[in-house]
Amino acid sequence: MGSLSDETVNGFFNPSETTGKVITCKAAVVWGPGQPFVVEEVQVDPPNKMEVRIKILYTSICHTDLDAWKGLNETQRAFPRILGHEAVGIVESVGEGVLDMKEGDPVVPIFNGECGDCVYCRSEKTNLCEKFRVNPFKSVMASDGKTRFSTRDGQPIFHFLNTSTFTEYTVLDSACVVKIDPNAPLKKMCLLSCGVSTGVGAAWNTANVQPGSSVAIFGLGAVGLAVAEGARSRGASRIIGVDINPDKCIKGQTMGVMDFVNPKDLKNPVHEKIREMTGGGVDYSFECAGNLDVLREAFLSTHDGWGLTVVLGIHPTPRLIPLHPMEFFDGRRLIGTIFGDFKGKSQLPNFATQCMRGVVNLDGFITHELPFSKINEAFQLLVDGQSLRCLLQL
Repeated sequence: MGSLSDETVNGFFNPSETTGKVITCKAAVVWGPGQPFVVEEVQVDPPNKMEVRIKILYTSICHTDLDAWKGLNETQRAFPRILGHEAVGIVESVGEGVLDMKEGDPVVPIFNGECGDCVYCRSEKTNLCEKFRVNPFKSVMASDGKTRFSTRDGQPIFHFLNTSTFTEYTVLDSACVVKIDPNAPLKKMCLLSCGVSTGVGAAWNTANVQPGSSVAIFGLGAVGLAVAEGARSRGASRIIGVDINPDKCIKGQTMGVMDFVNPKDLKNPVHEKIREMTGGGVDYSFECAGNLDVLREAFLSTHDGWGLTVVLGIHPTPRLIPLHPMEFFDGRRLIGTIFGDFKGKSQLPNFATQCMRGVVNLDGFITHELPFSKINEAFQLLVDGQSLRCLLQL
């Protein structure tokens, strides 16, 4: 799908018929932890002040959606709920005070918002926002503490990660909506809502991977492969992928991974193998698996004196980091990243442009495409490790 002409936009909806009105549409509602998604009719309220209602065109599924669906911890147990946070769509209507977008604009939602005014947004040291940062506890809108979704009989349906994209229409705070180039390939732009931005940004912004450096990536899902793509584009001379799924070796080779290590094939710890391969350890390691034992291996796989480990994986259990404070005295460092340290509203449009120019290759991340009605099948593909990103068309 290419640019969005006025004719194309009007093919999706007629703003004059819906603006200011409640919209009845299809959404995938999950009613309890681990329960199948039910595609049913919901009601979507108009946007309040500084809110935006968008028509979702494509949405994809991330492991964070999977964890929330399972209800792995108390922060993710607000049900019924509309999950989803990777998508691309067009603006249907805007609330009072929204000046940076209008009806018909192509946009991507972001779970880590940017208001542009708070002390965090004005700082160059963080991409967090005081009010609209990612918050797994949040399940309602910021302006009034209410939801914009409800069932046909009026029961509230909760929001998810500032976004809720498993629906034909959704309402977001304007701080969590990014306008993109109308000539952008919209299917691929869906990837920038989370996975690709997080992985590439971790390599570019968080680690600042240098030309000629060595990298180890633990977990070759979409985020891990995005790290590989980011490291490749920065000129890394050695990119080692680590995964227990042997199929990831072939996929990784097409997306920047130069060497593959399967822990199941080793008698000794992974970090010993990587130190042996690299003459002491890699310059950068990235933990993308959400596993604390893997995190320790990633940390120890870096070179002492200067090695840096970046944490990208989501860790839903109450277990703490298995590192002794004295291990940091060898010069290794550990840091986490949210959304690849991109400031969403101010920096994502330029990143999208770089992707359009081929600086980052987005081909290969979308491994499956299904109609929205088959969302349960799409989730099973992710559970079975068969997909990177399954794109659902609404």
